[in-house]
Amino acid sequence: MKNYINLIRYKNISFILLIQILTYWCIINPILLLFGIQESLPLFVKILSVVATLFISAGGYVINDYFDIKIDLINKPDRVIITNGISKKSAMNYYTILTSIGVLCGLICAFILRSITIGLIFVITPGALWFYSATYKRQLIIGNLIVAVCSALVLLLPLICESTFLLNYYSMIKETPIIKMLYTWVCSFAGFAFTFTLIREIVKDLEDIPGDREMECHTIPVVWGETVSKILITILLLGVNIILSLITIKYIPFEGTLSLKYYIIGIATPSIFAIVSLWGNNCTAYKTTSYILKFIMLIGILYSFVFYYLISASYKIPFLGIFQII
Repeated sequence: MKNYINLIRYKNISFILLIQILTYWCIINPILLLFGIQESLPLFVKILSVVATLFISAGGYVINDYFDIKIDLINKPDRVIITNGISKKSAMNYYTILTSIGVLCGLICAFILRSITIGLIFVITPGALWFYSATYKRQLIIGNLIVAVCSALVLLLPLICESTFLLNYYSMIKETPIIKMLYTWVCSFAGFAFTFTLIREIVKDLEDIPGDREMECHTIPVVWGETVSKILITILLLGVNIILSLITIKYIPFEGTLSLKYYIIGIATPSIFAIVSLWGNNCTAYKTTSYILKFIMLIGILYSFVFYYLISASYKIPFLGIFQII
């Protein structure tokens, strides 16, 4: 049983669960309360969408390890589960069950919301994850982009489900700024997740150079070399931090400096440490950089609590639905 739990990377699945809960609870919910909307997406539909995301993601991790057995035996032989703890046939059956449950829940969610778009997302995503594991991850840049898009989708799916419900339930909601505000904020978080996931994927490719080179994978470090890859990562980190600093200073519509302080301490400073660690020129340094980037991603999504606090303080909405901020 332990092998099956480890195979779906339960820590990553827990992180995905946290992201979707915070998206619904700390980003979407306070915006709806701001406009006095009490009738939001029913809880059981939210649960269906979250369960669908979790099971499809878990299936994605299984099929990724299934196709990566030879690479992983070179890069991390002590962490290979398929063939060492679980047979390839059992792993494929496991993948089929997880993905089938995920797609089924997603299609039920789409049927309830009468949305072809949502149905297509829950059907196309497992296919994209399969082809990513089988082919695309071995191609230049494409694999990194697929993972980054899937990371952004984790945040976008709650938004798509919620906005679909609102458009069906409130006929005049298009005449209000509600949908625009929801998309502005959630897409900002999704853009953050996309960018830092893309950066982290390139760092992980640096860690996996020996196995990727042996299996003739055309990742950025294998094709362009380590130095160019590190320059690219450094440019991306500096670029995204410049953009985030401008957004924080000019476009976050709340008084005070809480957001700026949060950005400097939680994102800008760790980003500097990530760049310094990146140029350490060994696998341990790359692993440290990867952990720092994962920490930054966690801090980024936890800003949703700060957002809820700021919107509560500014518009006298009960913080977390519990108490009023004076």
